[in-house]
Amino acid sequence: MTGKIIKGIAGFYYVHVEGKAVYACRAKGIFRNVKIKPLVGDNVRMDILDERDKEGNVTEILPRKNELIRPAVANVDQALVIFSIVKPNPSPNLLDRFLIKMERQNLPCIICFNKQDIASDKEKTALYDAYNSSGYKVIFVSALQNEGMDELKRLLAGKTTTVAGPSGVGKSTIINCLHPDANMETGSISEKIERGRHTTRHSEIIALGDETYIMDTPGFTSLDITEIEKDELASYYPEFKNHEPYCRFRGCAHISEPDCKVKEAVEKGEISQLRYDNYRLLYEELKAVKRY
Repeated sequence: MTGKIIKGIAGFYYVHVEGKAVYACRAKGIFRNVKIKPLVGDNVRMDILDERDKEGNVTEILPRKNELIRPAVANVDQALVIFSIVKPNPSPNLLDRFLIKMERQNLPCIICFNKQDIASDKEKTALYDAYNSSGYKVIFVSALQNEGMDELKRLLAGKTTTVAGPSGVGKSTIINCLHPDANMETGSISEKIERGRHTTRHSEIIALGDETYIMDTPGFTSLDITEIEKDELASYYPEFKNHEPYCRFRGCAHISEPDCKVKEAVEKGEISQLRYDNYRLLYEELKAVKRY
């Protein structure tokens, strides 16, 4: 039987079999021997040990489309990053760090700004202009008022989406707005996982419909990007790509070089000043990292 791992806690992997149930499974020792760890999002084959208690063994991990390092999930089509417009105000620096992480993994990203019901048009316009002009799909929603959810569902349909964002932005409320149409019997997950619910949070998958899954991941307050070399940072800013070939110097860092077409595009308003200022901050941060 085949299914998808929707959660992993304390050595158990909870495998959702579409149209049937969720099975609590152990992974066979063969995976440890070849140093492969099952991930949330993996499509797997399993043997049923007890149909009544819904228990089994994972026997094979099917080929992965991709594998993300943070969050540690597999077979993802896109990312949905959720920030609030106000209360708390968004951190563009933190948002850009996440976008860089996704660019590194060649994963399309949708930016969802919540709490539009209490935000001004000026605040929304500033965020939209900065990130839409950078090539990202930007949507505004109000989880409290259930606004924008139809558009969000359309963007998620038929895809597996990893959902991430800092604490306090309404991520859980948005997921709850999407969840009523879910066809996954999450309530059937074994009570064995209860002991883990109040300690470390784990990534888990929620089914929203046919071939439509969202991966809820732990909230973050900071993201380390020091694994990136300063000279590669610009390659993760998609809005730079149309201008870089015309810079005077090959390998231009877009910081202090003359005849830099990226800087000219910023001055003309073709590239967001907000994004460029964050780029400079991150460049200096990476420049200060000691490499051994």
